[in-house]
Amino acid sequence: MSKKSFKGGIDSLLGGGAAERATVRAEAPVEAAKPTTEEKPAVAKKRGRPQTNFRDIDKSSQEGCKESETRATFIVNEADLERIKAMAYWERIQIKDAINAALREYIARYEAKNGPLQPKPEKR
Repeated sequence: MSKKSFKGGIDSLLGGGAAERATVRAEAPVEAAKPTTEEKPAVAKKRGRPQTNFRDIDKSSQEGCKESETRATFIVNEADLERIKAMAYWERIQIKDAINAALREYIARYEAKNGPLQPKPEKR
């Protein structure tokens, strides 16, 4: 096996070999400078998806959520959670959609039995 030479790679990282680079530049054909008609924008363009949610965020629990959604944390029975996850898997829907459907059904049954819900009173 032949020995490998890492000299060029290390020299280029450390800044050595300037004379060697100068000779390579001299041998390379010189292209005429092309006038550019395009000007660079003053502000760099953002990367990623364009913003589609323009709502005013009142609470930190709304960050990263869609227009009519908010983030909430609840304590639930483990067995019920596993059943909801299984239901969402077999129906090919998201867990949040399965929970939203269950909540809407519960609210509809409650209102059918007790009448329309009144908003809770404001804190004093």
